[in-house]
Amino acid sequence: MRNLLLILFGGLALAMTPPASAQNGLDPENTLLIELEAGTVTVELLPDVAPQHVARVKELAREGFYDGVVFHRVIDGFMAQTGDPTGTGTGGSSKPDLKAEFSKELFKRGTIGAARTQNPNSANS
Repeated sequence: MRNLLLILFGGLALAMTPPASAQNGLDPENTLLIELEAGTVTVELLPDVAPQHVARVKELAREGFYDGVVFHRVIDGFMAQTGDPTGTGTGGSSKPDLKAEFSKELFKRGTIGAARTQNPNSANS
């Protein structure tokens, strides 16, 4: 989705679901809610920046792929990774990997992106 390996785009929740209605003026079709023990995190998806990655996240979320998935890697003050159903950082979905959709959008606090291997076209879940 974006040019850094900060957070797996897909694995964003213990129970990730699209909201029933727009919150804070966000498009409900491109908004995800992540239910965590500490509260709800609202994620705005940007299909104009990364259309294939956004479509994959929505597809996996609707299938329940992320339900119960843990954050398997957390570096305090830097990043958190999730999206691997094995909880090891080596798994993904059974779907084909996605081609990179790099953009000039800057990573700042709260930005999510796709983790990948050294192969830029290896983002998955």
